[in-house]
Amino acid sequence: MRGHKEIEIGALILQKLKENGRSIKWLAQKLECDDSNLGKVLKNSQFIYVDMLCLISLAIEEDLFACCSNELRKRLPLGNHPHGGR
Repeated sequence: MRGHKEIEIGALILQKLKENGRSIKWLAQKLECDDSNLGKVLKNSQFIYVDMLCLISLAIEEDLFACCSNELRKRLPLGNHPHGGR
């Protein structure tokens, strides 16, 4: 879609890690993956596979889907909002 701001999920994950005193290396260990590759994905990508987002959510104990959903609700036109704009 053109003309819309992307939800920067990688930046959101990095922010959540920082808030909790965690590092990319810590997350990579939890996910059993390479920290340099994970760092590249989080810093340079606006897209993360849903299954990876689920694993990250579990690892950091944060519902990242809810964060995305809240942002989506802010962007929906009032008439299309499932809760009447609330």
